Amino acid sequence: MREKSVITRTVEVAGGVYAPGHLGELTQIVDFDLVDAVLEETGTREKRLRLLPSRVVVYFVLALALFESCSYRTVWGKLTAGLRPLTLTRPSVSSLSRARRRIGAAPLRRLFETLAGPLARRGQAGSFYRGLRTVALDGTHLHTPDDTMLTWRYPKRSGKKLEFGYPLLRLVVLVECGTRALLAAAFGPESEGELGYAQRLLHALDHTMLLLADAGFDAAEFLSEAAATGAQFLVRSSARRIPTPTPGGHLPDGSYLARIGYGVLPALLPVRVIEAEITVTLADGTVRHEQWRLLTSLLDHARYPAREIVDLYQERWQAETTYFSIKATMLDGRVLRSHSLTGLDQEVYALLTAYQALILAAGDAAGVRPGLDMDRISFTVLLATAADLVITATNVLPSKGPADLTGEIGRAILDTLLPAWSRPRVKARTRKNTISKYAPNAGQHPQKAQTYTFHATVTFLENGLTPRPHR
Repeated sequence: MREKSVITRTVEVAGGVYAPGHLGELTQIVDFDLVDAVLEETGTREKRLRLLPSRVVVYFVLALALFESCSYRTVWGKLTAGLRPLTLTRPSVSSLSRARRRIGAAPLRRLFETLAGPLARRGQAGSFYRGLRTVALDGTHLHTPDDTMLTWRYPKRSGKKLEFGYPLLRLVVLVECGTRALLAAAFGPESEGELGYAQRLLHALDHTMLLLADAGFDAAEFLSEAAATGAQFLVRSSARRIPTPTPGGHLPDGSYLARIGYGVLPALLPVRVIEAEITVTLADGTVRHEQWRLLTSLLDHARYPAREIVDLYQERWQAETTYFSIKATMLDGRVLRSHSLTGLDQEVYALLTAYQALILAAGDAAGVRPGLDMDRISFTVLLATAADLVITATNVLPSKGPADLTGEIGRAILDTLLPAWSRPRVKARTRKNTISKYAPNAGQHPQKAQTYTFHATVTFLENGLTPRPHR
């Protein structure tokens, strides 16, 4: 006997020409009212009702960020795949391109600024150190198209004889550790250094936060500006950037007090200096030795022991993990698709907004399971599930019954949690393609990602900090 199953469901979306404007279950985070308010605020709402209303175009641009490998028509097909009973327009590529130009970058930027912000609840695992919310700051590059419409602002790198690679866009973000939620972001040409963009993000800091950053952000002026926000800081210092701090008093845990900013700041900035000998042993037996000098505004050695500070500094890699999610998982290593400056700004803000919406969905799911470390949530599963729900137009509007705090996205990621504890991993930094920013390995970095063990000895480097080799 032949059997068959019939599954029916009700799909609820906006009515009429607004129906294609959705993001699956993520629409409950980036909802209609929010998008309409952003369009109104930025003056980009259509003057007359079109077949492609501005609200629909915003969702289309966000969908492009979720389906980076797909063409315009393919992405439109995904937005409308679950709406086939409706009679919907199928716009041409040129119509979609014109619609993107019509709304510009302003609504996407405002949308990101609205969604950006800390996510962790007080005391959440991985997000706090002794009552302070830990946030990480770092920069990266995205590849832009090699188009004369862009290269005057985003030039390619050049040597003595020739230019090489794709034009580069510099992106700097402030990330909440533990959740990897974005607090703020700035981007532009590579010609402006990371510090310039980082200064634009200081408004997102407050007295409840502890800022973690690497040696690119150890300038005394920047640290003074960060301290002026009320936030604490923990930054790695390099032998090249800041003269060796003069000890003003040694502390029992091996750290010492000093002041920085001679000749630069009107009033010297008090810091605590923690120097350590680091030994990293990779899984293949390779042993690396490094010296660290950390500068922090946490001056109380009894409350903030030096050994804890050294371990805490490694949390700044949360920013690197964020970039991996955006560049490797969402973009899949691809060059950005836009060929105009406004389109490029729009695309980057859409990418950041879509990422933040995914993290907010993950945070909602984690909230129903107290004590869950969000490091256990697979971003790959998160992205794939959200994309599937766009295609099926699932849970576009909230249910009319009791609120479903978990949702389909939450159930998927909670069913596929990563192991409760994973050993630290060091990523490979070696040239694997002609546009890689990394030089040939030369034995300095592993060819593949490996687990490692970490050992630190807090000490006073009497002979100063050994300069790190140029990579």
